[in-house]
Amino acid sequence: MLAHLQIQMKRIPLLLLLLFLANGLFSQAPEVESARKKIVAKDFTGAKADVSKILDANPKNKIALDVRGQARAGLQDYYGAVSDFTQSLEIDSTYADALNHRGEAKTKLGDDESALVDLDKAIHFNPKFVDAFTNRGFAKYNLDDLQGAYFDFSKALELGPPDADKYFNRGVIKAELGEFVSAIDDYTKAIELDKNDPSLYNYRGVAYYQTGNFDKAIVDYDQAIKLDPKDPLKFENRALSKSAKEDFKGALEDYNKSIELDNEDPETYNLRGVLKHKMQNYDGAIADYGKAIELDTSNPTYFDNRALSKTEKEDYAGAVEDFSASIDLYPNDGETHYQRGLVKLMMNNNYDGCLDLKRADELGATEAKAAIKKNCK
Repeated sequence: MLAHLQIQMKRIPLLLLLLFLANGLFSQAPEVESARKKIVAKDFTGAKADVSKILDANPKNKIALDVRGQARAGLQDYYGAVSDFTQSLEIDSTYADALNHRGEAKTKLGDDESALVDLDKAIHFNPKFVDAFTNRGFAKYNLDDLQGAYFDFSKALELGPPDADKYFNRGVIKAELGEFVSAIDDYTKAIELDKNDPSLYNYRGVAYYQTGNFDKAIVDYDQAIKLDPKDPLKFENRALSKSAKEDFKGALEDYNKSIELDNEDPETYNLRGVLKHKMQNYDGAIADYGKAIELDTSNPTYFDNRALSKTEKEDYAGAVEDFSASIDLYPNDGETHYQRGLVKLMMNNNYDGCLDLKRADELGATEAKAAIKKNCK
């Protein structure tokens, strides 16, 4: 290959040859390719070292700058990567690869608005640039432009070749748009292309759950757990589906396993508390809500739920205390005012109870009017 290039170079006019050399189109090609292979192998340190040697000899090599930027991005040195991509673009402002890579690095830094500018340009200069459409889709997703992300991920699939990641990306957007049946189709296509990725089964399980198909959701969670038995979220998801099927024993086992794998997630304790409440294990529910609150004192739902279990145990003073803590965190929740009002009525505190019911009515709690009519003369 090198010999062939040397023969051909003799036919290139000197001025054009100098331009090619300045842009790095011929210099150090084997070393650049070696660095690229190391990036694919995730040897980012080795790739950076290789390509830095090229740049020592020719600092204006736009390709080498782009490759070193990729190596730095792989090392999570995103600011350094942006610097390299910017230098590459100072040599050639139309270099779509560098625009795409700089946009991707900016997304990693949370600068999605600026990333979009780069990715728009990359696509302008290369309208069939699959990676640029994918990266622009991520930037739009981060900016809550779900329709725009949907378009870009669809365009990446249209340009091909199809792969599991592309279908997965679009499936996630469809699910967030509430298009769960269509999301299932994309997750299924992704699984056909990659049967060993547990997250694909997990996400499809979530979509099945959202469509009320709990049996299929459980089958998917089973497979996800088989492939990745150390992820607490997958056990938690399966527990939700089992609970929906009123398999409370199976759900409890899954919540227990989830907590065994991660005992610092307040939401798992909260969900297990909800299950125990359904099973009329109010003491167990109160204990779980207490643990959730210990881990996260800012979530009013945990106080609401513990108050409901305390109410079932006729611990009305404790329930009022928890409802009050919830209202302190979120004063405009009509339902919490309504529930606290009912508990106060149970305590024969009609005056304060009716004040809560009236406030609940003002905040839009649907059942408050009937309660006021019945209890507040």
